[in-house]
Amino acid sequence: MHALFPYLALLGFLAAVLGFFTWLARRIRRRGTAGGAMGGALAAYEEAFRATSHASHHEIRAQGERKAPTDSPDGRRRRRRGKG
Repeated sequence: MHALFPYLALLGFLAAVLGFFTWLARRIRRRGTAGGAMGGALAAYEEAFRATSHASHHEIRAQGERKAPTDSPDGRRRRRRGKG
């Protein structure tokens, strides 16, 4: 039995650590506190190791923020004054 004690202690320690991380993940998801931190960490990783992917990400965000001119329901962009 004394030979198994170190293995049981290691197994108990690993179970405690996994339990802690499971609890922490649930808490973070419930509170929603990981969004900005994870986004920042992934953006830093993308910038360092995947330069083309990082540039594409910024281009896609810029395209999404642009406002495209919309047509009016009759197909004209704007009406001229004086004509009906």
